[in-house]
Amino acid sequence: MKNIVTAANAPAAIGPYSQAAEHQGVIYVSGQLPLEPETGALSQGDIQSQTRLILTNISHILEAGGSCLANVLKATILLKDMADFAAVNEAYAGFFPENPPARVCYQVAALPKNASIEIEVIAAKGV
Repeated sequence: MKNIVTAANAPAAIGPYSQAAEHQGVIYVSGQLPLEPETGALSQGDIQSQTRLILTNISHILEAGGSCLANVLKATILLKDMADFAAVNEAYAGFFPENPPARVCYQVAALPKNASIEIEVIAAKGV
């Protein structure tokens, strides 16, 4: 049986999906765009600030589910432009200073709302 995870301090889903779902101690966080939690508007900041915003939002979702970034097992990053890879890595590394999770990064043709980046994670429950 799955449990739906919702964080009031993270952007609401923009489609027919949940922010996250938990099953048997594993939390699956849906892909997050760089959306401002208060307004749902797409961030106009640079790729590093967008990365930090997404990971902060993911952190809030994980906290609502009883977990934290330290428990992330795998991250998936989708980029509109692979030229942003180094800048994203720099911002991302600040959220995972030790024992970073497994990760994959793909360049994609397009993302919802014409975003430049989307990140999803899978985390173990517990803090």
